[in-house]
Amino acid sequence: MASETPVGADRAARVALRVGASGLPVRRVEPTLETQEFWDATARGELLLRKCDDCSSTIWYPRAFCPACSSQNTSWIISSGRGTIYSFSITRKGAGAWAEKGPYVIAYVELEEGPRVLTNIVGCEVDSVSFGMAVSVVFDDTGEAMSIYRFAPSPA
Repeated sequence: MASETPVGADRAARVALRVGASGLPVRRVEPTLETQEFWDATARGELLLRKCDDCSSTIWYPRAFCPACSSQNTSWIISSGRGTIYSFSITRKGAGAWAEKGPYVIAYVELEEGPRVLTNIVGCEVDSVSFGMAVSVVFDDTGEAMSIYRFAPSPA
């Protein structure tokens, strides 16, 4: 009789977590054809966004069509990596791999280019985070030739 793989074992292997330089968990990312270039750029320390060539909307999350005008004429642009905290929450006790990592900050950052991205704020005490705080992108290596984008307070 062939050995059986426990239900969920394959998924568990694909989403194995490690701890990044920020001290927060990072997981292996599985890029799609639409997102491969985005994830490749993270390994180079670049945050890419899509821009609509027809209506000029900046698009988040990475996808090949414009949600504003339905155009498929989009191009990659390199984000400045700068933004401000639009909204945030301090998580004191997480679950799973995050259970022992609290407190940590989950935030929406409004990028200079317009979109708001969901992320973590790192590199500061959680109680120093505030609405409108200037932040810049930083990258946590996943160990898989790509990185997870997070944000840290911008230098004064």
